[in-house]
Amino acid sequence: MVLPLFPLLIFVLIIVGLALQRNTAKRVDRLEKEIKALQARITGMALAAPATEATETGRIEPIAETLPAEEQATPSQEALAEPQVAAMASETETPAVQEAVLSTPETAAHQPAIVAAPQPEERESFESWLGARWAVWVGGVALAFGGLFLVKYTIEAGLLGPAARLSLAMLFGLVLMAGGELIRRRAMPDLSDRFGNAMIPGALTAAGAVTLMGAVWASYAVYGFIGPTPAFLALALVSFATIALSLLHGQALAGLGLLASLITPALVATDNPSANALFGFLALVWLAVIAASRLRQWTVVPTLANIGLGLWSVAFLSGSARETSMIQPTLTLLVMLAGTCFYWPGRYASLIGPEKAGISVLLGRMPLQTTLSVSLVTVFFALAMLGSEPMGAFDLLACASVLLAALAASGALRAYAVWPAILAAVGAVLGMTVIAVNWLDAVSILLDGQSAATAPVEPHVWVYLLLGAVFPACGFAFLARFRQSEPDFSKIWAFLMPAVPVAIATISFFNFGNITRDWTHGLYGIALGLALLAGADWLFRRSDNKIDWPANLLVAGSFAGFTLALHTLTNGVTTTIALAVLGFLYVLGMRIRSWPSLPWMMAAATMIVFGRIAWEPTVIGANSLGTTPFFNALLPGYGIPTLLAIASAWMLRNSDDFRIRNIMQALASLSALITVAVLVRHAMNGGTLETTVPTLGEQSIYTLITVGFSGILMMLDLKSPSPVFRYGSMIAGVLATANVLSLHLLSLNPYISGEGTGPWPFFNLLLLGYLMPALAYALVAWLARERRPMPYVLMLAISGGVLGFAWATLSVRRFWQGENIADWKGFLAAETYTYSVVWLLIGIVLLVLGSRFNQRSLRLASAALVLIAVLKVFLIDMSNLEGILRALSFMGLGLVLIGIGLFYQRILVKKDGNKRPVDSVGAPEGTVS
Repeated sequence: MVLPLFPLLIFVLIIVGLALQRNTAKRVDRLEKEIKALQARITGMALAAPATEATETGRIEPIAETLPAEEQATPSQEALAEPQVAAMASETETPAVQEAVLSTPETAAHQPAIVAAPQPEERESFESWLGARWAVWVGGVALAFGGLFLVKYTIEAGLLGPAARLSLAMLFGLVLMAGGELIRRRAMPDLSDRFGNAMIPGALTAAGAVTLMGAVWASYAVYGFIGPTPAFLALALVSFATIALSLLHGQALAGLGLLASLITPALVATDNPSANALFGFLALVWLAVIAASRLRQWTVVPTLANIGLGLWSVAFLSGSARETSMIQPTLTLLVMLAGTCFYWPGRYASLIGPEKAGISVLLGRMPLQTTLSVSLVTVFFALAMLGSEPMGAFDLLACASVLLAALAASGALRAYAVWPAILAAVGAVLGMTVIAVNWLDAVSILLDGQSAATAPVEPHVWVYLLLGAVFPACGFAFLARFRQSEPDFSKIWAFLMPAVPVAIATISFFNFGNITRDWTHGLYGIALGLALLAGADWLFRRSDNKIDWPANLLVAGSFAGFTLALHTLTNGVTTTIALAVLGFLYVLGMRIRSWPSLPWMMAAATMIVFGRIAWEPTVIGANSLGTTPFFNALLPGYGIPTLLAIASAWMLRNSDDFRIRNIMQALASLSALITVAVLVRHAMNGGTLETTVPTLGEQSIYTLITVGFSGILMMLDLKSPSPVFRYGSMIAGVLATANVLSLHLLSLNPYISGEGTGPWPFFNLLLLGYLMPALAYALVAWLARERRPMPYVLMLAISGGVLGFAWATLSVRRFWQGENIADWKGFLAAETYTYSVVWLLIGIVLLVLGSRFNQRSLRLASAALVLIAVLKVFLIDMSNLEGILRALSFMGLGLVLIGIGLFYQRILVKKDGNKRPVDSVGAPEGTVS
């Protein structure tokens, strides 16, 4: 009978190697005894003499004080690290201790104690990596394959019976594991420290474990020697033994045992699978891994264990029928959350250094891969449950909510658990959105202005609201413990406390609530707002810092809760007014509490009011809006929030926080402008606010409002200087000018649009559209002199002049053409002549006014008009006019120009006194120059 040579050769070599190592092991034992004897002598000397250190001045100081501060561990760290420290002390010695052993007591008495500085770790050479690590890894894999191939070869060759084959494989696996333990005990002490990830005993043990698992599986799946239950127990026994041995051989072996445990349920199939047995076994495996990880401070293996539980849970959900309960995987994940929070890393996370955790430090001390894996697994499985049933079954909703609530609680119990808190919040909001199947229906009902059908409060609502309430409770627990030590994380929790319940309650309201009035969600919002407001007061009382971000965020959260209540209990114009009143109450609260965030709530309320107005400009519905000008629902809907905004801005006029002061001034000004504009549009469009192009009359009112608004802001700035008033007034002026150029002079010009100007000769559309805005521009430009930049003042003056010129010109056309002055009517000869006369008269008037008030700008405007008239006479009148009108045009132009020249000469003579003209200098006395 021929035996397989390759596995047998490996087995013989192992036995020979162990025999040859025996002599070396004896020498190592003798050396260890001598070292222990020297250590005992050093300890006796230390007890006999006080532990002091001689300095150069002769002063005696305790040696312990010379040690670095970071080497003095805290009591909790010492208690946890005591086994590791003891093991390291028995295996290694520092160079300083070796020098103390070799020196004599007399020499040591005259020399100060020298503490060796820690030497930086040398980078491992390629030779060390190739020979000491790579060879071990490949050798372990080869041994594992050797055990498996041993069984395979005996099967193919038919050399042994099934029982003998399996017995031989199991014996080979046991021999490998025993050899690993024997080598571990006999190996040199520093091998485990230097080659911790490539220890030969660990490789042998891993190979033996794989061989045993292969033999057990073959006994069950190939030959049927054992049933599924014994096979499952045997595989589980090998897996747990491997995990236990990893305490001696390192984290890599623990990973192998974990992998074996996770695939064991997949390898053993039964006709009646039990979810209780499956997840009970997985929970035990996870607990075993986490226990070993805490003893050895591992972070990689727990992360893999978390992922393994998540994969099994999702696989169970995917392959289960709808009636299958999800309680078992939920309980298993709860065990994972509890173990992570209380056992490992638990409160020992600060002991996990970067050298052990890799990229595992976030915000100072956070074991990233462990907590992140737990969070992602929990959230992913919760979302998978919620998404597995389109209508959102109640049992799945309850299980998912329990998991998310537990994850949020774990984030509140540990100072490093940032990701559990954030991902729990994100998962809660996304999960509730997944099953909100009536969302679009609720939105369509809201858009149609119809009331939702009243329905009894379903159990889903209570699950929603209770899940939302978990986050404020967890946030208060975190702030009570870690507010001072974790200020950044406290801000995150202060944001999540209102954001998550408000978001979830909003989704629940649109999905299950009554759009018209819902007392369940309304009272929930009121309770949330009161709780957060009380929490803010609690935080402010305990804070010495005025700018306490968590407390201020809770104030904002209370406003969000009350806003939710208003939207669930009211609708239409009532909600709009109530929002402004709510913000104003926070401003009034400044008389009781000097919290910095209180006035900002009024700004938020005003912005929400703007959003509601943009959503529904009528604030009450187009069908319910009356046609009475001004005295309709728009007046209180726009007016009351505007008055409250103005009152808030006035109350904050002396506020130390210039930002909220300026913002409220801007919002109040903008609200006032919008209110007036909307009332005007409603009055001039027959009681509607349709998005049609306005007429010239309506646009003229908007221009007058904007110009007047610019002047009012400028006067307010003179009384109470503010950048909002200053820049707001100029922005309003620029906007009004843009309207003039684009609308008054072009698209809405009656000459272009053909709009009728009205039957009255003077009080008509031209007066409202051109002359009144021109006078308003002139007034604001006069007020802006020396108070605003010169380019801005010139823009106002030119705009006013252009509007005045347009009014005069269009009035001439209306005089000759009647009410309709459209361009298709052409020009009359008398009309053409009248333009020249009027332009020259305006130029003369401007010249007189400029001379009377000594305004150079008016004289320049006069010159511009006269130039235009001259060009018009020579370019247009000469070709279009005939007969007496052509002659009168040139005669009148000549007389006017001569008169203007004479007028300017008199002005210059009066200005310069009796000085001679320049061209008469040097002429003989008595002659006429």
